[in-house]
Amino acid sequence: MKVLLIGGGGREHALGWKLAQSPQLSKLYVDPSNPGLKHIGAPVAIDMGRQDAVVSFAQEKDVDLVVVGPEAPLAAGLGDALRAANIACFGPDRAAARLETSKAFMKDVCASVDAPTAAYGKFTESAAAKRFLRGQSPPYVVKADGLAAGKGVIIAESLTEAEAAVDAMLGGAFGDAGAEIVIEEFMEGEEASFFAITDGESILPMIAAQDHKRAFDGDRGPNTGGMGAYSPAPVFTEAVRQRTIDQIVRPIVQEMARRGAPYVGVIYAGLMIKDEQPRLVEINARFGDPECQILMRTLESDLLPILHAAAVGTLNEHRLAWSNDAAALVVMATKGYPGAYEKGSAIIGVDAADDLPGVRVFHAGTQLDASGTLRANGGRVLNITATGADVREAVARAYAGVDAISWPEGFCRRDIGWRAIGGQT
Repeated sequence: MKVLLIGGGGREHALGWKLAQSPQLSKLYVDPSNPGLKHIGAPVAIDMGRQDAVVSFAQEKDVDLVVVGPEAPLAAGLGDALRAANIACFGPDRAAARLETSKAFMKDVCASVDAPTAAYGKFTESAAAKRFLRGQSPPYVVKADGLAAGKGVIIAESLTEAEAAVDAMLGGAFGDAGAEIVIEEFMEGEEASFFAITDGESILPMIAAQDHKRAFDGDRGPNTGGMGAYSPAPVFTEAVRQRTIDQIVRPIVQEMARRGAPYVGVIYAGLMIKDEQPRLVEINARFGDPECQILMRTLESDLLPILHAAAVGTLNEHRLAWSNDAAALVVMATKGYPGAYEKGSAIIGVDAADDLPGVRVFHAGTQLDASGTLRANGGRVLNITATGADVREAVARAYAGVDAISWPEGFCRRDIGWRAIGGQT
């Protein structure tokens, strides 16, 4: 089977690494910008941001499956364009991807099926939003409806801050993403991410992972795209898993089909869990990053036939097998991230880290210069993953991988997995 993988980040490196292990794979076409992907697939010299270029390439090469990693191409309708050309695509159409691209739409779908989530209101006009706020209790949660590069959520401790957030969003601070806003009840509990693959009808549950959003140890500092992750998460019990499937994932998939927008791909359910009761925070229309890297390290099944089955509607014929191992991931980021940072610093020792027991390094923001030196080319740069008999061993191995790498301009958190381990590492 010939596969085209869209995207060049750490998530896509992990997906490519897993797909490359499939005996059914004959050719894997990948984004040339990621040095890790270049070692496992054939780099594609096309603009992957252009739908016509992707479709033409897939037709020219007789590609059997296109796997879309990031959310932006899905939001722009790449899935629609590929299916219109009779090319199998793992990833939802634009209408189904609204579960991620419109928070108001996602909340309305939840309301239709009584999926547990925060109470909410949606607004396009400031005065009405502020009247709603005055009936709420702090802290206040104000969200831009659309995609805002991870910056469209403000948790305000005072009514004054919340009203300022309303004015900023509706005033254009996030462009079109803030043309409509959602104000939610603040949910308490512990967060986890659960994943399920679907072909629009059948559902294949995966596993859950827990990530660390704050930049620094002790969950301090600004929010990031994720500084690490681990699985299993103690908060995600079997009871929570079953409730998540029965009350959230399955009803939402069924409702999308009823609405004429069947969801094909992976559903990432971001959860808030309290007293073993999961409530939905958000849905993402793609594998999480860095959670995807954890999933790929512990999935024992061949990934390729699963993704293809989802794309062509035969998922009910498949099952998933998972390792009994735990997995952990530590993100190495450029100093300054998630604020301003400099690119181009040299990184040494990735191969040495890869040689350690249980360790695998995925490239998230690197490039090779003309001399072959690996250099940082982004904020989150390396994903150091490891497996082990339990979370403690997996975390210890991941940090051994970190310590094998020489990169003075980089930093990482040193407490990944502390909730599972029972204290700061």
